[in-house]
Amino acid sequence: MVRVGYTASSRLVDRANHFALMDPVMAASVRPFRRHLARLSTAGVRLVFPPRCAACDGELPGYADDFPLCTPCRQTLGPEVWYGCPRCGSAMPDDEYVPIPCGLCRGTRLHFDAVYTLGSYADQLRDVVLRMKRRSGDSLSAAMGRLFAQRRGQLLTQYEADLAVPVPMHWSRRLWRGTNSPEVLAAGLGEFLGIPARRHAVARRRNTLPQVDLSPHQRFQNVRGAFAVRRATGLKGRRVLLLDDVLTTGATCSEVAKALKQAGASTVAVAVLARAQGPGST
Repeated sequence: MVRVGYTASSRLVDRANHFALMDPVMAASVRPFRRHLARLSTAGVRLVFPPRCAACDGELPGYADDFPLCTPCRQTLGPEVWYGCPRCGSAMPDDEYVPIPCGLCRGTRLHFDAVYTLGSYADQLRDVVLRMKRRSGDSLSAAMGRLFAQRRGQLLTQYEADLAVPVPMHWSRRLWRGTNSPEVLAAGLGEFLGIPARRHAVARRRNTLPQVDLSPHQRFQNVRGAFAVRRATGLKGRRVLLLDDVLTTGATCSEVAKALKQAGASTVAVAVLARAQGPGST
């Protein structure tokens, strides 16, 4: 098998690793050498294969922070401030923003306690979210998780979550699609916050109908009782950060939050890349 980008410096790194495993004393002495060679190897690969933006495929000049999103995409996909309802994440005009539940969710029973949103489900962010759902979308999902942490990290830290849980996908759809972007987001944000990501904490009991063509009432009916917590141990009194890619009516996240609270979670906050309003999403 040909190893793409396997340079002479890569071979030296492997050799240093080999000797380090044989002699613990040598491990300490060669550690700086290994780090230097690893940097040289990475630089060599980037020289032959220049890095490109995960969102727009444009070149990434500099690329010093290992964050594969160009500056224009970072600014477009993740506004510095999101003016939205703290309860449901619904967008609000910045000149009318007040940190209280909005009229859209005041009359709706939702089982989660807060929503943290990166942006609005429109334009480039909508395109990115749809691409994340493809089999090849994991690297893009990881990059968007980094952007989420960069833009909303302070709010997420203030929530003081104990664990990150992705909205689960039914096994048959997972097999067909080949990926579940909320799992990648949960792993990335869990690492950023220093909390475990429980990929298998919640199971989807049945393969529900796609939400996209359903009315708000039908969406809540469609997912009712569709989720079950697999491991209730450890959830009692814990603060959960629930990850999803898009939120519209909140039906899916609310039903997952309900299952988590029934299993003992004290609070559930939703972290979602895009907040949609109206038909066209889940």
